[in-house]
Amino acid sequence: MNGTTYRRTSNVAEVRQLILDIHVEVRGEFGLMDRPFYRRDRFDERLTAYSSRPGWEAVIGYDGEEPVGYVFAVPLGENTGWWSAEREPLPSDFVKEDGQRTLALNEILVRRPWRGTHGQGTARALHEELLAQRQEQRVTLLVNPVLSDGRLKAVYESWGYKQIGSQQPFDDSPVFATMLRDPLHQ
Repeated sequence: MNGTTYRRTSNVAEVRQLILDIHVEVRGEFGLMDRPFYRRDRFDERLTAYSSRPGWEAVIGYDGEEPVGYVFAVPLGENTGWWSAEREPLPSDFVKEDGQRTLALNEILVRRPWRGTHGQGTARALHEELLAQRQEQRVTLLVNPVLSDGRLKAVYESWGYKQIGSQQPFDDSPVFATMLRDPLHQ
């Protein structure tokens, strides 16, 4: 990741096409583009919804001028539906949000040349770059525990996340493990 630079933005129009292209490229490599939840149009709908909320931010990593991947997140507001799909409800004080308590990491993707042994730490570097300037207390994300035989979930655990539940937020989505890293900065 030596030559990687980062560009932060809260304007989705600046990065929408790039994010959509990387989504299709990476999800296609994993054979997911034929599943309705991962289709470009469905992902674009979610991107539009996430980016319309206060505090949404994306970080794009570049190797020279070549994009290596992205991460984007948004703080959970007072009326968030984030916790409502939990299979086992969490305590009300745990899920009470005010727009400053919890950052929801919506998506993180890294292109093939920068993944695995060749791109040691690319995803984590993107992740930490995003969090470095955030003020929330904690960060949550959803991960499909079935994909990659659980290796992806294990990566998040190595970054300090713990599973706190499971949920299926959309009718056509997988059942995700709900992960939390508290505190945000570790």
